[in-house]
Amino acid sequence: MEQKVFHHALKIQKDQCIGCSHCMNICPTEAIRVKNGKAELFENRCIDCGECFRVCPVNAIIIEQDDFNKIFQYKYRVALLPAVLIGQFPDDVKTSEIYSVLKDLGFTDVYEAEHGVDVLQDAMKDYAERNTENKPLISSFCPAVIRLIQVKFPALVDNIIPLHPPLDIAALYYKQKLVSQGIDESDIGIFYVTPCASKIAAVKSPVGEEKSPITGVINMDFIFNKVYTGIKRGDYSKVIDTNKEKLTPEGTVWSLTNGEADNMQGRCLAIDGVHNVMDFLERVENEEIKDVDFLELRACDESCAGGVLNTQNRFLTVERLKKRAKYFKETGANVGQKDITNYKEYLTESVSIGKIKPRSMMKLDKSMVEAMKKMRRVKEIMKCLPDVDCGACGAPNCQALAEDIVQERAAINHCIFIQKIFEKKGIIDWEQSHEIMKNIWGDEKLNRKC
Repeated sequence: MEQKVFHHALKIQKDQCIGCSHCMNICPTEAIRVKNGKAELFENRCIDCGECFRVCPVNAIIIEQDDFNKIFQYKYRVALLPAVLIGQFPDDVKTSEIYSVLKDLGFTDVYEAEHGVDVLQDAMKDYAERNTENKPLISSFCPAVIRLIQVKFPALVDNIIPLHPPLDIAALYYKQKLVSQGIDESDIGIFYVTPCASKIAAVKSPVGEEKSPITGVINMDFIFNKVYTGIKRGDYSKVIDTNKEKLTPEGTVWSLTNGEADNMQGRCLAIDGVHNVMDFLERVENEEIKDVDFLELRACDESCAGGVLNTQNRFLTVERLKKRAKYFKETGANVGQKDITNYKEYLTESVSIGKIKPRSMMKLDKSMVEAMKKMRRVKEIMKCLPDVDCGACGAPNCQALAEDIVQERAAINHCIFIQKIFEKKGIIDWEQSHEIMKNIWGDEKLNRKC
C-alpha cells in the first residue's frame, strides 16, 4: 500500500463526477484513473496543480479552504494578500478600498505577501553566489513545481534553492512584529488568500519544514467576490491609509512570469505552464539543456496571474500589476525604510528551509531488484498493447495501463483492443467483455438507449 505523504486541497466529489476523463487526460503526473464510472485520485502522484479543476465540466472537483469563521478564533487576524489579488480589480478600485472592506469583514491587519521579496532577493543572490556547482538553480516559489520535481524528477531536488517563498517570510515578519509589541503568539492568526490549490497544500504540509508560519488559507475567488461586492455597494466604514508601505516594483511583479528571473544573475530562464515545465525539466534531466544558471518555473500560465482561483482574465491582471510596478518606480512610492527591514537579521536567519527530499511515486517498487523486474514486465506488456492511448481502459495511456497491471491495479483485458482479441480467440465472451467495461465506466454509459 502506498504511504500518503501529501496533503491535498483538491477533492473529487464522486456524486457529481460523470467519469468524462477530462481530468485524467490533462493530469501532468497521471494521478487520475476512471473506475466504476468515477474519477479516482492516486494521491501520492497529485501535485495540486489544479489542471483537473480547470477542465472539469460539471464542477465535480473542488478546492477545499479553511472556514472563514476560523479567523475569529484569534484576537489579531492578519490577511496576507498576494499582489495578484490587487491585480484582479479594475483600475478604478483603490487598494485602500480593498483593505477597508477586508477589515470590515473581520481582519484586524492587512499585509501584502510580496513584502517578503525585500528579504528573499538578497538571500537568493547570496545562495547563488555560494552554490556555483549545482546548476541550474531552481526557484522554490511554486509549490506545485516543487512537488512535481519531488515526484517526477527526484534527481533534481538538490537544484531547488532551499529558501522560504515571500509569503512565508511575510508571515514570519508580521507574527514577530506583533509578538515584539507584547502580543501573545497564540492570539495571532495569519491567513493567506491563495490564488491556487498548491499553496493550500504547501501550508498544510510544507516541504522542508515541520510547520508553516501561516495559520490558515482562504480561496481567492471567495475573498474577491466578498470584497468586490462590498466596494460596489460602498459597504465599508472608512478608507484605510495604504501609503505607509508600498511594495517595491520588483515585489509587485515577483509572482508574474520573469518576476524572479529578471532579478537573478547569469543565464536565467522563466517557464510557465505545468506541461511546459515538465518538458523543460525532462531536457534538463537528460542534459540536453546546459549552461543555465537559474530557472524560474511556475505551474500556471502567466504564473500566479493564471492561478485556478483567480476570477479575472490573467492577461489583464498582468497588465495591471505591471502598471502598478511602473507607477511605484516612477513616483518613488516605496522610498524610505520599510518596517520589514528592521527585522532583516531575524528573517535572514529564518529564511532557509530544511532539505527537500525526493518523493518519487513513479518508481514501481521500493526494492531496486523488484523495480527492475517490474520494468521488464511493463516492457513486455507494452508489446501487446496497441499504443493508441485512447483511454478506454480508464488509464490515460498504454504506458500507464501497463504500469497499473504490474502494480495489480488493473488487468490486461481492460484494454478494449485486447478484449476484442480475447473474444475472437474465445478466451472471454461478450458478456465478460461488457462486465469489464462496466467496472471501468459504470452502468450508465453502457445502458444508454441508442
